[in-house]
Amino acid sequence: MLTYSGAFHGFLVKMSSDVLHMAVKLPHVEYIEEDSSIFAQSIPWNLQRILQNKHESGKYSLPNDGSKVGVYLLDTSVQVTHREIEDRVMVTDFNSVPEEDGVRVHRQASQCDSHGTHIAGVVSGRDSGVARGASVNSVQVLNCQGKGTVSGALAGLEYIQSSLMSQPIRPVIVLLPFVGGFSRTLNAACRKMVESDTVLIAAAGNYNDDACLYSPDSEPEVITIGAVNFADQPLSTGTTGTNVGHCVDVFALGDDIISASSDCSTCFTTKSGTSQAVAHVAGIAAVLLNLSPNSSSAELLQQLLHHSVRQIINPESLPLNHRLTTPNMVAALPDSTSTLIGEDLLCRSVWSERSAVKGLATTTARCRHGEEMLSCSSFSQNGARAGERVEERDGQKECVAVNGNGGHGVFAVARCCTGHKAQCQMLESPKRGEGTECPPDHQLTGCSSSSSSGDVSDSDLPLHGSRRACPAKRGEMSYASCCHTSSLECRLKEHGPTGLSEQVEVSCEDSWTLTGCQGLSRGAGVRGAFAFGNTCVVHTSGGDKGTAIATCCRHRPSHQPSDH
Repeated sequence: MLTYSGAFHGFLVKMSSDVLHMAVKLPHVEYIEEDSSIFAQSIPWNLQRILQNKHESGKYSLPNDGSKVGVYLLDTSVQVTHREIEDRVMVTDFNSVPEEDGVRVHRQASQCDSHGTHIAGVVSGRDSGVARGASVNSVQVLNCQGKGTVSGALAGLEYIQSSLMSQPIRPVIVLLPFVGGFSRTLNAACRKMVESDTVLIAAAGNYNDDACLYSPDSEPEVITIGAVNFADQPLSTGTTGTNVGHCVDVFALGDDIISASSDCSTCFTTKSGTSQAVAHVAGIAAVLLNLSPNSSSAELLQQLLHHSVRQIINPESLPLNHRLTTPNMVAALPDSTSTLIGEDLLCRSVWSERSAVKGLATTTARCRHGEEMLSCSSFSQNGARAGERVEERDGQKECVAVNGNGGHGVFAVARCCTGHKAQCQMLESPKRGEGTECPPDHQLTGCSSSSSSGDVSDSDLPLHGSRRACPAKRGEMSYASCCHTSSLECRLKEHGPTGLSEQVEVSCEDSWTLTGCQGLSRGAGVRGAFAFGNTCVVHTSGGDKGTAIATCCRHRPSHQPSDH
């Protein structure tokens, strides 16, 4: 215990909230005040970090303040009188929270409002917020202990859906800074909302685990956010840390984030976790939607990834079984000179979970609602794979990878795109050993091949001249992604091996977008190919020399005539 007897008379002591009501009745105790933080007066470090335009040091300057965007925050209650969020947060009449655990719970208002107030401040706070013009609607689904129920969250989503039907607002973001065990029902409700043109952004969770095991972060239609620390590495605090894996879409800052404290109307505090990270992305998303208000959830995610900082996370800081599938991207605000809109051709890679190890076991990767699959590839750690194929189920394309003989499991990697402005179809060869050719006036955006024998060899170079086709080796099926539009043009770019490296890369130039990625080798040692950002990555093994083949596409400049 620390005592004070000079400037004032008092003492500092750690005390449970359960005994606070008794302590305040002690003789000679006039009042009790909780210890709080004080801060140097500068732009919070996290806001400086997400700015890509660094030339105006000490100034938080954005393309816009997100004022056209409404955010529904499903959280605890919020202290709306805080100077950071006063007149920026509206408390709805919805409330669905369970009773607090324990015999005696000290329902101190500042504790009940703590989480929601901090998150609202990160989204649109006057000095700590990312998008300071965005309006926030508070929907209470968590109690004073930060606990809620799946049924309460479902009721909250139902309330928002009903509100949007009676008073349509667009653009709108639904922010979900909570995580529970896997729930098929909660995932289905989130998916239905996205399909009705609502953006849902969720925290990945703080369990240092696979995000695919939890909800709503495991729902593919939800934009799921992991957390990184000050050094842009996965957030880890003691035994807890950010969830990872292929269900995470992008990471954001979530360590020691300064925002509004519910202790008083002018108090601030720091908190850490994926809730803080997802609040950053909600703010960034508000800025992007303010620029392009008609963007769908799929288009918004592509824009978020386009503006993110890539290859900044040390792969060795991730669990070994999630290093390939976890996105190496940290969200950032768009540069003030950016002209990117929802109609631009943008693509991302979607990884499946790893297949079983038995021969010819399969695994599947799918695109989101509103995305088009422009190619499909596969990857195996030991190179034993039987290729990949594209199937259609319930009107949706699926990238299906097949494990090879003696394989340790295979991944499917779908190339999912928005802004293609094209009618696309996936064609397969008429029989094994024959290539697949696109119809006239179609562009070839990617090739795949599969073998029924359990081992696939590399196909020949795709054709991109007067004939646009995917060749096939003997005994194998080939698949071609063919898109029909007068504005799209595609071409091949390849890069051979250099030195002794088992990894070969080739990137599309600026203004071109990578839609397909293949690997060729002189032997049988290609472990597979996958796209990362605008780069095609090919891994070989056993001393084989590989070649990376990228299919690069773009919308033809208006002054350039068609080559058809």
